[in-house]
Amino acid sequence: MAVALEFIDFVVPIAVIRLKYPGGWEKCLWDHRELIGRRVWYDDHLFRDGAMNPLDMRSLGSLWERLGFQAMETRDGRECWKDFCVVEGMYGGSTLTCDWIEVDRRQRLAYLKGTEPGPVAGRTVFEET
Repeated sequence: MAVALEFIDFVVPIAVIRLKYPGGWEKCLWDHRELIGRRVWYDDHLFRDGAMNPLDMRSLGSLWERLGFQAMETRDGRECWKDFCVVEGMYGGSTLTCDWIEVDRRQRLAYLKGTEPGPVAGRTVFEET
């Protein structure tokens, strides 16, 4: 599966949410229940939230860091995304190196590296249910 990309995307592997989000995956879904299908959606592997400007995205990242997620790490002298990733789907993909995500800029979707993109989860998928 894959998640649709819009504007500026905040993407977190669900496996990391299960480990680090206070209360786990179920609590994450509960906390975001009113946003699912609006600016939040997910597939089997990735959770996606988003913003329309860099300031809001910075606030979103800070919120998740306060929850215990680590934004970046340094590898081989370069900053890379760690627990979450910021993707600018319209402007070229991940804003830093992110070794766990694949981004298809043409189709404006992202999926967990090592999996097949398959069906795309996005706003309309959650509107229909």
